[in-house]
Amino acid sequence: MAMSQQTVLVVDDEVKMRRLLDIMLTQMGYEVLQAGDGQEALNLMQTHVVDLVITDLRMPVLDGIGLLKQLREQGNDLPVIVITAYGTVETAVDAMKYGASDYILRPFELESVTAAVQRALRFGKVQRENRYLRQEVEQGWRGFVGDSAVMQQIYTQIEQVAATKTSVLIQGETGTGKELVARAIHAASPRANALFVSINCAAIPAEILESELFGYNKGAFTGAHKDRIGKFELADGGTLFLDEITEMDFNLQAKLLRVLQERCLERLGSNKTIPVDVRVIAASNRNPKQAIQDQKLREDLFYRLNVFTVILPPLRERREDIIPLAKFFLDKHAREFGFGYQGMAQDAEQCLMAYPWPGNVR
Repeated sequence: MAMSQQTVLVVDDEVKMRRLLDIMLTQMGYEVLQAGDGQEALNLMQTHVVDLVITDLRMPVLDGIGLLKQLREQGNDLPVIVITAYGTVETAVDAMKYGASDYILRPFELESVTAAVQRALRFGKVQRENRYLRQEVEQGWRGFVGDSAVMQQIYTQIEQVAATKTSVLIQGETGTGKELVARAIHAASPRANALFVSINCAAIPAEILESELFGYNKGAFTGAHKDRIGKFELADGGTLFLDEITEMDFNLQAKLLRVLQERCLERLGSNKTIPVDVRVIAASNRNPKQAIQDQKLREDLFYRLNVFTVILPPLRERREDIIPLAKFFLDKHAREFGFGYQGMAQDAEQCLMAYPWPGNVR
């Protein structure tokens, strides 16, 4: 699986040690930044995305324990490996107290550092996923209510496409559950243990949406004070859900098409190519064929996304699901607010069945 290049920050006041680790980490395929003390490292992290810190203990200005402490006080749970020639039980305890991923004594075997780096980066990836509200990713099938024949067909389609790498286009009116279907596809797929990343193309201006999708480097535009990864890199190995794709700027659609075709991207302000392995699921409440005629959707992008289509019916076309849905929400909110739910009166059911539900399920 292609992965975006990860960055390791080496912090040591000894130039020779920094150089040794730089060579080793570069050979492992990582991008390496260097700092001569803890304060310089903190300054670098203001302008660069860092995945791992390897730090010495004894340094001028700000030592390794001080660096660890400041990171944790800032709420930064970045993995940190401590390497030192002056190890004691006390310093080891302090390092672990502030959440060091590993504590390595010098002189060391290169293999031990290599293994520690790989462990720490794996751990850091898990932490990032937890920060991204992983419980939402696992919502999956639990969000569905409805046993109508048309919904059974939707469930079958989800199961069919989930096991593949195919791009999916979900069509349906607002409130029909397009994101719910996208999450279910992800949850039932081999990518379920990676991130599901969602972005609403209609809610973000075009100039901002581009940087949200592809990320940017420091100085790419006014206000870009540090490097930032985009949604594509965040979803590497997982699924990216592009809601309301027909509302995306027409020129930006061309850039999206190129990323889908080449499976790599360039952040704004950079000419460095970053490979990404992302499954894209898109959705729209418009008729895509009409959107193409209205020049709201590029035809070539449509064919790239529309490898598999899921068309969600409005609630008025699956009326047998109205009462089960109403009872589900009544029960859910009754428990949430501490009320007793005694059921639904027959005349209330008749009113619900007679209503056209223009907003569907929202």
